[in-house]
Amino acid sequence: MDHGDDFHGWLNGDYASQPVQRSEEEWALIAGYVRYAANKVGPTLPLCLPGEPQECGRTAQQHVLVWGAALKAAAQSLIEEAAPAPANAAFASGPLYQRHLAELRASKSTPPGNG
Repeated sequence: MDHGDDFHGWLNGDYASQPVQRSEEEWALIAGYVRYAANKVGPTLPLCLPGEPQECGRTAQQHVLVWGAALKAAAQSLIEEAAPAPANAAFASGPLYQRHLAELRASKSTPPGNG
């Protein structure tokens, strides 16, 4: 399983933002949800969070990143399979994806009760 171990070679010193601060238990819960979703739409991912049969020693936060990437790839593959033409896939993967991402980001920046 590719855990993104080549990240630092790709980074080139770009440390622009900080991740959301969560406990290891909170990251583990999210990682489990993302892995579950990725397993539903793509190839089966190994069980390797702390305490699982194939424990790999990486943090739950690292697994959120890795399995999030696996889920994004599986979604892209589904888009390409479902599109009746390449232009439909390009639209869903580009402008439509960007709109959904912008909505998610906006909803996270709106304080509860103000949305």
